[in-house]
Amino acid sequence: MIKNMSKYINIKNISLTSLILTTAVFNIVIAAAPIEPIIQTPEYIVESSSLAAQSLIEQGYRKIVKAPITGYSSTPDQTDDTPLITASNTFVRDGVIASNFLPFGTKVRIPELFGDKVFVVEDRMHERFSDRIDIWFPDRESAKQFGLRKATVQIF
Repeated sequence: MIKNMSKYINIKNISLTSLILTTAVFNIVIAAAPIEPIIQTPEYIVESSSLAAQSLIEQGYRKIVKAPITGYSSTPDQTDDTPLITASNTFVRDGVIASNFLPFGTKVRIPELFGDKVFVVEDRMHERFSDRIDIWFPDRESAKQFGLRKATVQIF
């Protein structure tokens, strides 16, 4: 602990009492830090060192990923026997997406395809699609017309 704290405090000019007090305060600060949920993301994360990604992260986005995006509709052959109910037990509607690598309730934007529209993860996909986002469409034809695309996804 002292070795790690040496970059924050000057060890040479500090008394033992002050060091113990500083260590206790330092531990409280670490314990009080919010814990981010662990998100499994596709392996091709856009480098956060790029200026564009860094700018988005500074604006409050947690991650920027490049992911395959598909469409689905509410038909039993594309879902289960309750096609209008999502895996999070809500009704399908415009703005709902399915994703296995993001927790329920996560909000995302896909500006290349949908501008500033915000989508919310409320559904899941078959387990073989661990790196994909599936957007709900009101009819099968719209989902088929959307097809498979790759785009940058802003996760916040």
